[in-house]
Amino acid sequence: MFAQCGEVNFHEGLGMDCLRSNVDALLTKIKRKYKEYGINEKPFVVVKADNGTYGMGIMTVRDVKDLEEINRKTKNKMSTAKDGMEISQVIIQEGVHTNERVNAAVAEPVVYMMDRYVVGGFYRVHSERGVDENLNSLGAQFVPLAFDKSAHMPQPGAKPGASVPNRFYMYGVIGRLAMLAASYELEATDPEAEVYE
Repeated sequence: MFAQCGEVNFHEGLGMDCLRSNVDALLTKIKRKYKEYGINEKPFVVVKADNGTYGMGIMTVRDVKDLEEINRKTKNKMSTAKDGMEISQVIIQEGVHTNERVNAAVAEPVVYMMDRYVVGGFYRVHSERGVDENLNSLGAQFVPLAFDKSAHMPQPGAKPGASVPNRFYMYGVIGRLAMLAASYELEATDPEAEVYE
């Protein structure tokens, strides 16, 4: 789930009503979904620049009240992105808890694809960040996704849960599903899409 706000200026406090109302609405929807699916975590959203972030211009919001108490450091962080580009539009995304660990540090998988094929990946690891924080920041490390056995298929004949989970296979399936969903979304929202017969 996501929302957008345009004409936002964190330094001058412009567009904050839009931001607060969208964060509140999104957190309410997420809480409802968490209850429906029995998820016992505190929901959060990620507010980030809507023009590419490169790990900059990102903040986690756990409660709409957090937006009332933004300090100067956060205002500065949310005012400019890479190369000093001013942030004037933000996207508000449903936060996803990061439950993976590498050497006890929070880790998230990154999968590379070419066309429809999964071709590689790595874990982004950050020992100083929590499960609901942006790992793409100073101090992040990168660990290859490496496996002893083939990552193409699950282990045939093994009892469920008996073998080491083939995470690369699982991440690949999720990556392919995400790519398929994104292609449907692009097709549905592009007014100048090419028509193939």
